[in-house]
Amino acid sequence: MPLLDIRDLSTHFFTRKGRLPAVDGVSFQIDAGETVALVGESGCGKSVTAASILRLVPDPPGRIVGGEIWFEGRDLLKLPPDGMRALRGNRIGMVFQEPMTSLNPVFTIGDQIAEVIREHKKVSRVDAYGRVAELLNLVRIPDPHRLIREYPHRLSGGMRQRVMIAMAIACEPALLIADEPTTALDVTTQAQILELLDDLKQRLGMAMLLITHDLGVVAQTAQRVLIMYAGRVVEEAAVRDLFEEPLHPYTRGLLQSLPRPNADVDAAGRPEPLAEIAGTVPSLAALPAGCRFAPRCRYALDACREGDIPLRSFSGGRAAACIRTDELRRIAP
Repeated sequence: MPLLDIRDLSTHFFTRKGRLPAVDGVSFQIDAGETVALVGESGCGKSVTAASILRLVPDPPGRIVGGEIWFEGRDLLKLPPDGMRALRGNRIGMVFQEPMTSLNPVFTIGDQIAEVIREHKKVSRVDAYGRVAELLNLVRIPDPHRLIREYPHRLSGGMRQRVMIAMAIACEPALLIADEPTTALDVTTQAQILELLDDLKQRLGMAMLLITHDLGVVAQTAQRVLIMYAGRVVEEAAVRDLFEEPLHPYTRGLLQSLPRPNADVDAAGRPEPLAEIAGTVPSLAALPAGCRFAPRCRYALDACREGDIPLRSFSGGRAAACIRTDELRRIAP
């Protein structure tokens, strides 16, 4: 039995423009101890998927309108509110995208981490603060006893992100959801945070859902990757398979747009320009018929615009939502 099993999840937002399917029929699984990356452009539904797992979608305007979310053998969509509160921060930890807005500015770092521990473990204040110091040391924060008394605005972005990770792992969760954990951090700090997450994952034996738009992060940390586009998963593969042979045109476009250290140069010594995916992501209020990537796809046929294109399974645990996959596999990426 997988640790997390999401089946045909749909989360829509009801606005003046109509119903917006931010997550539309998404299915995937995560096994115990596995790292799965969820990749896509901004607005494709990655963060809404994470919020749906924890049932943190604001209602109104959002609502989970269909599907099932099974975690450790329980359907989370059928749990009462008290059951979900007992699960959040305990069996499922969450590292939110922006640590400055996720931390309360009027409480010290120690108070905020201790609150998580006391809520779920029912320990004394003294024991909770002892655990806080251990956690800050675990996430490689120097002089943790001093930092316990600090407020969030006194910390750098990298330090705040480490505090968020300490809060997320305070109760040793089975699953950690990391939503863009390296956003707005410098390159050196990004590498440190990724190394820290991988080290904690191995040490605590937890699974991780890593939400990102950075394929470099995916290559460094994940075992399996899901590519999302306009609310749907369009490809699923092991990381090595995805980089060696992308099956969906959107995935090909993402990989071709990456800077290459051995790129060709012109007579003036300038590197060749980066490839780009033509057009823009469609509005959720006016989605195209058929394949949602078809208006931007150079391989699209009339048949691509005539009906929904479901995920099709291939050998090696791969899947892609494209009717021309067999032809594309004969074209070198």
